[in-house]
Amino acid sequence: MDYDDLLELVKKRRSIRRFKPDPIPDEYVEKIIDVARWAPSGFNMQPWEFVVINKAELRTRIVELINGNRKLTKEMETAREPWQGKPWKMTGLVEGEMDYTTAPVYIILFGDPRTNVGLPMFVRYETYVRNIIYTSSLANALMYMHLAATTLGLATQWVSAVQTTYVHCMLKDLLGIPAELEIFDMLALGYPAIKPRPKLMRDPKEMVHYNDCGAADFRNDENVYEFVKKARNWNIGSHRRKQEQ
Repeated sequence: MDYDDLLELVKKRRSIRRFKPDPIPDEYVEKIIDVARWAPSGFNMQPWEFVVINKAELRTRIVELINGNRKLTKEMETAREPWQGKPWKMTGLVEGEMDYTTAPVYIILFGDPRTNVGLPMFVRYETYVRNIIYTSSLANALMYMHLAATTLGLATQWVSAVQTTYVHCMLKDLLGIPAELEIFDMLALGYPAIKPRPKLMRDPKEMVHYNDCGAADFRNDENVYEFVKKARNWNIGSHRRKQEQ
């Protein structure tokens, strides 16, 4: 693979929020996880475990757990700053919309913090650095899964609601996950039922800086808030798009 191929791959990888219910070959799931296990991790501790959910009744129960948190999610959006614009609404079975709920496979990525004992001593006893390395390792594995799925013509969406306290607790109980493990994120996996809109991107000239920099080289508060509002509206629109006919 050359640079142009890599750039095309990362551009093609998009968070898709509408899935066809068509089944995915088990071989594809195995390939995706095989790529993820090669992700870089701090001191090669490989702190990950992958739980594949392909039983419909379990996926339904997971959605119910996530929906159980919906009231709080909706209420918290009322506390947003007025300048942010529209509230974000969590789509799903309650509204009867097509969402991650129709994806035929969920892959839950768990982290095992016990592996942190293998890190160099100066890292083990530096809480912030240790946590960053542990989290970054898991993030690498998750991104590798996204990219691998893209090469197979599949769509993905990360469902970070599984990290909330209630869902985390109940989901581990549902699946019989050891207490020591921690949910990092969940990947919804399936064939896309919608073509994503062009992605809203910042101009490289705004974000790339060389050598000595001053405050004038970076965005001020007004610039940041302006982009945040634009990005929020773009994301809300992406969440609400219906399945293509």
